[in-house]
Amino acid sequence: MIERLRKRAESLKELRALFLRESDPKGRERSIAAYKPQPSDIVITPFGKSGTTWTQQIFHTLRTRGDMAFDDISRVVPWIETADRLNLDINADQRAEPRGFKSHLDYDAMPKGAKYINVIRHPVDAAFSSFKFMEGWYFEPGSIKANEFVQLSTADAGYHKHFTGWWQHRNDANVLYLVYEHMKQDLEGTIEKIASFCHIELDDELFDITVEHASLPFMLNYKDRFDDAMLRELSEKTLLPTGSDSAKVREGKVGVNDLSKETIEMLEKLWRDNLASVTGFETYESLIASLK
Repeated sequence: MIERLRKRAESLKELRALFLRESDPKGRERSIAAYKPQPSDIVITPFGKSGTTWTQQIFHTLRTRGDMAFDDISRVVPWIETADRLNLDINADQRAEPRGFKSHLDYDAMPKGAKYINVIRHPVDAAFSSFKFMEGWYFEPGSIKANEFVQLSTADAGYHKHFTGWWQHRNDANVLYLVYEHMKQDLEGTIEKIASFCHIELDDELFDITVEHASLPFMLNYKDRFDDAMLRELSEKTLLPTGSDSAKVREGKVGVNDLSKETIEMLEKLWRDNLASVTGFETYESLIASLK
């Protein structure tokens, strides 16, 4: 059997083919089915590139008083959908209580019986962040333009389906509904909300540790802990060349991107078409202003 050449994509066609080769729907189904929620579990549930890693770090710091002895944040706050691929026991004991998990599942697909932290982010920023994350890992830098990548990645309206499901449960007692842009403006208040939701006693020392460990300079200093190391290593065994850039911690800027006016207008129209009637808000900006 001839081994396929391991290479990053250099076109949208090649990128689609890579995603198809890597997809493991049965393994994903096994992973989700294996998870047995406990009432005290915390599942961090944003759409992709909407503050998941940051929230994992805040949560793990709070429950451990600053543990950094891990190679991948998703080893200590595991990603439910990938457990089968990574040979992780999703129900294993964790380093501290409460147990914590990551997931990008829609509300309807999420195993019920735990507590959930959902974070929303502007669809334009989330889409561009996804482009930057995949560039250098799944496709060669400069080979695919940001605008064409975003048009591909938003074609299935996954953001809007995810948003709709969690929006309808934003006021549930077992859901903490956060806004990425508000987290950027008020990290201290965000830490207090998460600690209270998780029933973690927040003393002054733990508060100071968490503010430091959740800061951009700190996470950049430890960026190798936040780069999907386990999944990257798996992808480099059979699919991609070594030396991929899968860094997640960048600057997390709000409203700063290289997308064209036409692409931004397309994303704004997708919001109006898919979410305006659901939420009652014509724009993302007006929605989050109502949540302050």
